[in-house]
Amino acid sequence: MPSDPEPAPREDPGTGAPAAPPARPDGDPMVIVDGLHVTYRVLGAEDEPGRVRRILRHGRPRPREIHALRGVSFVLRRGEAVGVVGSNGSGKSTLLRSIAGLLPGDRGDVFTCGQPVLLGVNAALMDDLTGERNIVLGCLAMGMPLSEVRAKYDDVVEFSGLGKFIDMPMRTYSTGMAQRLRFAIATAQTSEILMIDEALATGDARFRRRSEDRLKELREEAATVVLVSHSLETIEETCDRTIWLDHGRVRLDGPSADVVAAYRDEHE
Repeated sequence: MPSDPEPAPREDPGTGAPAAPPARPDGDPMVIVDGLHVTYRVLGAEDEPGRVRRILRHGRPRPREIHALRGVSFVLRRGEAVGVVGSNGSGKSTLLRSIAGLLPGDRGDVFTCGQPVLLGVNAALMDDLTGERNIVLGCLAMGMPLSEVRAKYDDVVEFSGLGKFIDMPMRTYSTGMAQRLRFAIATAQTSEILMIDEALATGDARFRRRSEDRLKELREEAATVVLVSHSLETIEETCDRTIWLDHGRVRLDGPSADVVAAYRDEHE
């Protein structure tokens, strides 16, 4: 494994002077992100007067580039729980997808010790299939071997609380039932590198409490945890260190209390 990349310079939010680097645990590196750039190519252009007329006259619009990550570098070590904050479009989800190997970078490198697992509730379940079939397919899609799916199936059903509805098609489920099933599937897998994207704890108050307890268990089982959330309170309670992304760059990286305070000062 290559040596740790030099961290990008950071500034103290109050004085503008270079800030001291955050204290690091003694654990081995689990994730190294070194100068990572990610660019999307999308059709369309910025909104301008007469855009629709030009499209009708000239055909398909030219693709344009969106630079989602701009030279991001940091190291995550064994034993760390790291929060990631930033406004919408700052590159948080792109960063997690890149670490998980779902989105290749244009430049730079990502090194991981083991396979990271990215948890989210946006799994595309199939409405015409039963809850049972969706559990099997969803877990297989996350890379779980069939033997592990069989071993964890009953736990997933019990956690979802669907009972007899597990044998019915997804299209018969209420929104809350579908959310519970997605969460139960998403949290069926554990990993040494666990990444949690946005608010997984959904549903009614009782299920939210169970969701929060389940996430706490997963965080305790993992060697390294990365949590993306708009809830600054959750970040402060869960993470000792926080990375603030701003327009695809690392704005600040340090103790959660300091980074969250600086982020609040600018956004609240």
